[in-house]
Amino acid sequence: MKYLLVASTEACSGKSATILGIADRLQDKGIQIAYTQPLVTGNAIDPLTLVNFDCNTSDSFDSVRSNPLGTSDRQQTLETRIDNDVQLMAQALSLPAERLGLPLLVLDAARSIDRLTGIDRQDYAKLLKENIQQFPGDLVILEGGANLHEGSLFNLAAAQVAETLDAGVLLVNRYDPLSSIDLLLTAQQQLGNRLLGCIINDIPRDRVETVQTTLVPYLEQSGIPVFGIVHRNGLLRSVTVKQLVEQLDAEVLCRPDRLDLMVESLSIGAMNVNSALEYFRRGNNMAVVTGGDRADIQLAALETSTQCLILTGHLPPQPFIVSRAEDLEIPILSVDLDTLTTVEIIDRAFGQVRLQEAIKINCARELFGNHFEIDRLMSSLGL
Repeated sequence: MKYLLVASTEACSGKSATILGIADRLQDKGIQIAYTQPLVTGNAIDPLTLVNFDCNTSDSFDSVRSNPLGTSDRQQTLETRIDNDVQLMAQALSLPAERLGLPLLVLDAARSIDRLTGIDRQDYAKLLKENIQQFPGDLVILEGGANLHEGSLFNLAAAQVAETLDAGVLLVNRYDPLSSIDLLLTAQQQLGNRLLGCIINDIPRDRVETVQTTLVPYLEQSGIPVFGIVHRNGLLRSVTVKQLVEQLDAEVLCRPDRLDLMVESLSIGAMNVNSALEYFRRGNNMAVVTGGDRADIQLAALETSTQCLILTGHLPPQPFIVSRAEDLEIPILSVDLDTLTTVEIIDRAFGQVRLQEAIKINCARELFGNHFEIDRLMSSLGL
């Protein structure tokens, strides 16, 4: 049995998409694979901020530990998300239950507190080894945490997992012209000979040639094989209108039946109508944010590649705007927020994109599968 840990230098770098792409290719070559994600992140509360809580308040250790996500609804949401993620991967890879592992650990504030105070003394490295040895097949693919350090407190960081299982590490890096090389070289220092190589993802199309002619040769000469370079794809970076509704706590004014539309880009309508129309024509599958009183901008947006209108200030649109949007099947959302706050929330939504929709899964499998040197990876793994 061989082990491959797919890790990343930063969160949302494309680990799941990479796994979907390479798993298909491996299965086509007759390799039986299993999949597991040893740890997932539960909430974003910093556990160190909890140690200063007044133990006489409702925010005591006991209350946090008994209800780490704050409410039972949030706990149920997390459990549902984990189950959905596991099932999604199982279906996408056609894996039977015996070749699919549930997370050993959900990282949250309460679990961190238990670890820091000595309540949680579980040997997670040992538990991981015991659990993973039960998988049948030729190769176990493990999906790493948000970055190389996540899970260190529990001996489940990338380097610790690789050492425990004698696993090779495939590193996924989301391209950045300034930070990519530093992150990859630092990762090489941390992982040593466990690092099999990397894949560079989300490269703007106008930078692909530069990456091929400068970054890739440098990494190869530095002892970091590059198994693939993947250009930026709007669909994989997209979010649904429904996700924006949830993130913005927006009111849907029309076409609630079209919340499954995919939004690939964000545009802000704050200029005169002639400039706006030219600006919108350059966009594709946009969410357009503008004031509820800017009927001219709203109409211009509806005549271009717009997937939803987001009206700020909680101001209702004119009836003719709603009628036109109904005809074009474009949802209109109303938010009780200013434009800057709305844009910040949408930007965060784009930065936390997850593979959920079938169209994204199929896109990831094709894109990452076609731009990856699978034979080279197999040779590195000894398959």
